[in-house]
Amino acid sequence: MSRRQVSVTRHFVDSGNFPFAGSLHSKSRSSSFLSIGLVIVGAILLIGYVYSGSGKSRVFAASRLEGGYTCTLEAQRAIPFLKKAYGDSMHKVLHVGPDTCSLVSKLLKEEGTEAWGVEPYDIEDVEADCKSLVGKGIVRVADIKFPLPYRSKSFSLVILSDAVDYLSPKYLNKTMPEFARVASDGLVIFAGSPGHQKAKVAELSKFGRPAKMRSSTWWVHFFNQISLQENEAATKKFEQAASKSSYLPACQVFHLKPYH
Repeated sequence: MSRRQVSVTRHFVDSGNFPFAGSLHSKSRSSSFLSIGLVIVGAILLIGYVYSGSGKSRVFAASRLEGGYTCTLEAQRAIPFLKKAYGDSMHKVLHVGPDTCSLVSKLLKEEGTEAWGVEPYDIEDVEADCKSLVGKGIVRVADIKFPLPYRSKSFSLVILSDAVDYLSPKYLNKTMPEFARVASDGLVIFAGSPGHQKAKVAELSKFGRPAKMRSSTWWVHFFNQISLQENEAATKKFEQAASKSSYLPACQVFHLKPYH
């Protein structure tokens, strides 16, 4: 029926016997332009929402996961294997690195585990749970280029992720001994691998510099220079637990002994 009606209309138009044909075409075009205009306005409003308020944090989180690497996420995945490797030493943990609220929240859900965090960068547009952790003093915002605000051996285990890759050797020489100072049983470092993509240009405003992906050989040499020894027992237990679950870390994982 619809096709037949269209042909009839066309016949009237062509013969000049349909006086309102021109106005119908004009209304049709106006309706199309209006639809397109509404779509464009809707897209502009959506973009405006994404780059303001809570939308901004969602886009930033997505770019971290899709465009770069995140060893903090890897550290979260590794918690069951860290518990196998360190046992009772997981009772008092300090995490240092961006997005520390997410890792601290997960650690606090583990039975018998107390956790604290240090966020090296300004916290903006964070969730209410993260604001609560900061308000309680569980998570602190602090420049890790300076001494940590904790006494020596305050924590049984210190975990670092997405932090050391952004530090130059000059600052690593100062900060790494500081991390080891506040640990009593062990120090675990999740560092990016040379094969990983560097941080996006959009992220440089937060981190200040692109991530430096260093090889395991470079790290081992550096640890020897500052007299940090590998925790061979913890390394073996971690690797055995990971192997049983077919877990292969996307980041390099180093288990070190603290200073005594």
